[in-house]
Amino acid sequence: MRILIVDDEPLARGELRRALDGVADVAVVGEAANAVEAIGAINRLSPDVVFLDIQMPRISGLEMVGMLDPGRMPRIVFLTAHDDYAVRAFEENAFDYLLKPLDPVRLDKTLGRLRRDRAPQDMAPLKSPDPLRHIPCTGLNRIVLLKLEEVEGIASRPGGVFVLAADGRELFTELSLHILQERTPLVRCHRQFLVNPDRIREIRLLGDGLAEIDTTGGPVIPVSRRFLGPLKERLGIG
Repeated sequence: MRILIVDDEPLARGELRRALDGVADVAVVGEAANAVEAIGAINRLSPDVVFLDIQMPRISGLEMVGMLDPGRMPRIVFLTAHDDYAVRAFEENAFDYLLKPLDPVRLDKTLGRLRRDRAPQDMAPLKSPDPLRHIPCTGLNRIVLLKLEEVEGIASRPGGVFVLAADGRELFTELSLHILQERTPLVRCHRQFLVNPDRIREIRLLGDGLAEIDTTGGPVIPVSRRFLGPLKERLGIG
């Protein structure tokens, strides 16, 4: 099993890694200290299992689960220092969890369960129906949580998915177009673009079913034939 450890506490990560290093059929392929790092690591490393801390700053473990693409979802083992409502929710929905500090006997039981049961987990009971309030973006030695009202649109390019910010910046995000469309008010206007309907200044019809959007911050976003009709319907225009 390829395992990723996600916890904002270095000591907790080290304790779990040491416990797993002695297991013959387990390989710890990476560690992450926050949700943004973790999403990127999942996309790059494709772990089979993620040991995920619930109580992380800014973006919690449960919030992070809602940002993962269902098509690339690893199995999740939740880590928590509290025997609280979250643990009851895990038990009711048969999710794996470990209490901190780590109990080696409980870890062995969890690993045995992971070996036996490879079926995908249904994360729906744990996902919040609330839309994302921020889009996590990464840059050189920095993490930016961009508020939705500061987003003009989203562009998917060969180099990845980029957030078009109102101040002219283009910021890389590990979130997929699918998740951004599903979890935010952003609207699909092209196979490779989403637009913030609150930031549309003008739609220019180019003929043959094509169009362009001028946003209030400046970026021009294309509209394809397939999405022009649904976009106009969403905006309440004929």
